[in-house]
Amino acid sequence: MLVKTYGSAVYGVNAQIITVEVNIDNGVGYQLVGMPDMAIKESAHRISAALKNCGYKMPGKKITVNLAPADLRKEGSAYDLTIAMGILTASEQIKAKDIDKYLIMGELSLDGSLQPIKGVLPIAIKAREEGFKGFFLPKKNSKEAAIVNDLEVYGVDNIKEVIDFFDKEKKIMPTIVNTREEFFENIDKFPYDFAEVKGQENVKRALEVAAAGGHNVLLIGPPGSGKTMLAKRLPSILPPLTLSEALETTKIHSVAGKLESESSLLTVRPFRSPHHTISGVALVGGGSYPQPGEISLSHNGVLFLDELPEFNRQVLEVMRQPLEDRVVTISRAKFTITYPSSFMLVASMNPSPSGYFPDDPKNTSSLMEMQRYMNKISGPLLDRIDIHVEVSPVPFDDLSNKRKGESSLEIRKRVTKSRNIQSERYQNADGIHYNAQIGPKQLDKYCQLDENSKKLLKSAIEKLNLSARAYDRILRVGRTIADLENCENIQPHHIAEAIQYRSLDREGWGT
Repeated sequence: MLVKTYGSAVYGVNAQIITVEVNIDNGVGYQLVGMPDMAIKESAHRISAALKNCGYKMPGKKITVNLAPADLRKEGSAYDLTIAMGILTASEQIKAKDIDKYLIMGELSLDGSLQPIKGVLPIAIKAREEGFKGFFLPKKNSKEAAIVNDLEVYGVDNIKEVIDFFDKEKKIMPTIVNTREEFFENIDKFPYDFAEVKGQENVKRALEVAAAGGHNVLLIGPPGSGKTMLAKRLPSILPPLTLSEALETTKIHSVAGKLESESSLLTVRPFRSPHHTISGVALVGGGSYPQPGEISLSHNGVLFLDELPEFNRQVLEVMRQPLEDRVVTISRAKFTITYPSSFMLVASMNPSPSGYFPDDPKNTSSLMEMQRYMNKISGPLLDRIDIHVEVSPVPFDDLSNKRKGESSLEIRKRVTKSRNIQSERYQNADGIHYNAQIGPKQLDKYCQLDENSKKLLKSAIEKLNLSARAYDRILRVGRTIADLENCENIQPHHIAEAIQYRSLDREGWGT
């Protein structure tokens, strides 16, 4: 007897329906075909034990299981439940006349219980698109799938519950999640707040400007000055995620298996902080079976690289293309996968190998050592960082002051207002949503300077020995500062503030 059940495979951040064909005929043997990986090939042992422990058995006949389309490689243990239900139906141990109307996935334990799987959200979206009536999956994944509307999601703990649903028509209550209510309820909940930061008003202002314009930031300061503390609070002042952004971000984390158990929709922008020993594949994504890297996991959020010069230079160089294109493309012989990677890069570093600024008495690094240290970061990568800000140690008076600073919520209101101005300005420009993304054409149109601003910028470039690459960056940042003040034109004081955010372009930094 031939029976078809349905599962799904994830490629990139999208899913594809997999038809599991189970045929039972006279003879002996178990054949699994359709390019399965080792985890799927081992499923026969898990299925046999699980069925026996639930009062059923593997039929002593010739069993052929085909995973179609057969030319696509399948991986993981999520097909255990799909295959098991096909075997039970094909061997007529259960009656399941409507089994082809449901998507069924889950990893079986030997006692028949189900373990959580990866990529549930894109699979649920695909199931709805293909018109499936419902989706059976492990209970720990049910909330994640239930955010998809118009699809009955059944979270189960054991294969026996699925068998009873089809064979004995026992009802299972579908999991229901009010997506919008849950999303808007948690959209303003952050573990960190700028009100907790003592002093550092100039750095908080720089991060506000960066958040308003989507600019990449480099924080330069000695150990203990608060670089990491400030960076962790940046997501709390970024504009709230839209529902579509939240779904897109959740899909990536779902595919990578990074969602917490029994969680549903990500409601706050991600903050990723990989260690400096990370490999290029782990940062960008890839591998034998491609998975999203850290830059995709920080999509619509912040990627924080602490101690930037300690990262392998080749690893940093692979970020150059994603920073420009906002996507990562991973090519293999038989397929190409694209992951989104639109993120804000925030990096931190010490000003010298000894950890201190050149004029600090504690600095023991020679000029040559400092230059070698700075040269670990390439010019093309620095070109993609609009704001360089120096972070000085916090004075004792500020540390001991019990008065709280401005909250993240207040800063966020100004940032969101500025982003709305930019969205309206660039609504007819493809792929441009905020100031950090504008090119030469938009610079000429929207960043025109009056005579006083031109004189100030010219004087700064000549007297401070700013590099040529600083010119465009200053204009972009100046445009963002003007937007924060709701000014149509860039004023001299906007340019003056933007000039302060180009520390590494000044003479003496070894660049």
